[in-house]
Amino acid sequence: MLAIHALKKSFVTPEGVRGAVVDVAEFALGAGEQVALRGESGSGKTTFLHLIAGILAADSGKIMVDGAEMTALGEAGRDKLRAGKIGYIFQTFNLLQGCTVLENVMLGMAFGPGGADRGRAKEILRRVGLEARMEHFPRQLSTGQQQRVAVARALVNRPKLVLADEPTGNLDRRNSAEALRLIRETCRESGAALLLVSHDEEVLAQFAGARDFAALNRAGGMIAEGSK
Repeated sequence: MLAIHALKKSFVTPEGVRGAVVDVAEFALGAGEQVALRGESGSGKTTFLHLIAGILAADSGKIMVDGAEMTALGEAGRDKLRAGKIGYIFQTFNLLQGCTVLENVMLGMAFGPGGADRGRAKEILRRVGLEARMEHFPRQLSTGQQQRVAVARALVNRPKLVLADEPTGNLDRRNSAEALRLIRETCRESGAALLLVSHDEEVLAQFAGARDFAALNRAGGMIAEGSK
């Protein structure tokens, strides 16, 4: 499902010095597999996920997603591949505050292979327990409910690969456990592979053999991710 070879990405600091952030020799994830990576702030984990999703272009190396080479595509091609194959759950949710819950999920479908499907959007919102909140705006929801919207938006296109960047980082313990259960269960039901990164040991403990991203990333995340 996901295969990475010799992936590198660097950035120029405000001082004009180029520093490596991601340098991953090999990484692979099988269809339907669920893997967690332990990653502290500034380790390069968010950049790594952005590269896999095609949000950022790699300096060099190869990323294969369900048989398609992300790294061979221009920005428009990466956007199309991401819309068709990848669901991304952001730590900060990235919901549009001027749009309703239903509209946020439908916007997630706009660039997908089937276009916006109101019925499918409603179906996934019912699946995540938000049937009564579809016409609410994000500001009218609790933090846990906003995360459910983010999960629904990531999964509505039935992606082959789901990326989750600290998906419980803004939640309390109860909502964190519920969000993680929802993400994993929905991925299993749809057959999607899941790659999750977190620094929360309670979250990581739910995955057999969680791996340290620092051990994969030879660059060591030299530039603080929040500075880019």
